[in-house]
Amino acid sequence: MPPISPERVRLGVSACLLGERVRYDGGHKRDQFLADVLGPFVEWVPVCPEVEMGLTTPRDNLRLVGADAAARLVVQRTGEDLTGRMERYAREKVAELEGLELHGYVLKRASPSCGLFRVRVYHDNGIPSTGGRGLFAAALVRRLPLLPVEEEGRLMDASIRENFIERVFGAARWRAFRATAPRPRDMIAFHAAQKFALLAHSPAHYQALGRLVARAGRTLTDAALAEYAQLFMETLAVRVTRPRQVNVLQHLAGFFKNDLGADERAELGEVIGEYRKGLVPLIVPLTLVRHYVRRYAIGYLADQVYLNPHPKELMLRNHV
Repeated sequence: MPPISPERVRLGVSACLLGERVRYDGGHKRDQFLADVLGPFVEWVPVCPEVEMGLTTPRDNLRLVGADAAARLVVQRTGEDLTGRMERYAREKVAELEGLELHGYVLKRASPSCGLFRVRVYHDNGIPSTGGRGLFAAALVRRLPLLPVEEEGRLMDASIRENFIERVFGAARWRAFRATAPRPRDMIAFHAAQKFALLAHSPAHYQALGRLVARAGRTLTDAALAEYAQLFMETLAVRVTRPRQVNVLQHLAGFFKNDLGADERAELGEVIGEYRKGLVPLIVPLTLVRHYVRRYAIGYLADQVYLNPHPKELMLRNHV
């Protein structure tokens, strides 16, 4: 596949979530957010492990059985063990997906092949636990540990959804940057543009990334770039908190507070305070901050990823 711009991302996805009729009962689980809202910004790579490993549609239901940490995939009606078959398929498919340089992956929750969290595992007494993970999902996260991966069910949570999409577009920005054969000064500029986005996730990680950039010096090696990429994605995986968001907003406001009149300073302080109390979503103070950044032409802030980490049409910050 050709390179992809950071404005458009390449995501793996459980095919049933896009409306493909590949489920065991011949149906689908089309997800409206993924298909209709996120879809215009995505190049999808749909995958159905059960069909691609050769099972029919419709087919007998599958389940995980045994111990949570070493569950086996079996056909519920006959007891046929498909573990080895799925594991071989998963190894080959994930290696293929690695070559496509995905920016993220959305999996179908509760699936014995694709479920990422709390998948049912049936023990010998017939009582299930929820400590399992689908065999394909396990192979995916084992081989691609830095890849942003989520389940569609968890994306109903506005905070998880915003974090996942930010990580996805962060991965896309990094890959686009890495493809430019960057020089040390380019690395410094990239890191500077991420400053407030990274601070909202983890000030400690941001500082560690800064030290890494400083150590790179005049020679930017592949090893240094790989180390930065790993820590960068780990930083974005840290969930933001309201207090850290408030801290970032106040830092941003400090760049132009002396240019504002008394009423304007009071209004900005008020909306940041309302966000701190949970009375308004993040988009409210952020819109006012962006307005002042444009009015006073503060180039350093205009280049900050924090102000526009993903397409505004997704309206993710209207709900956090």
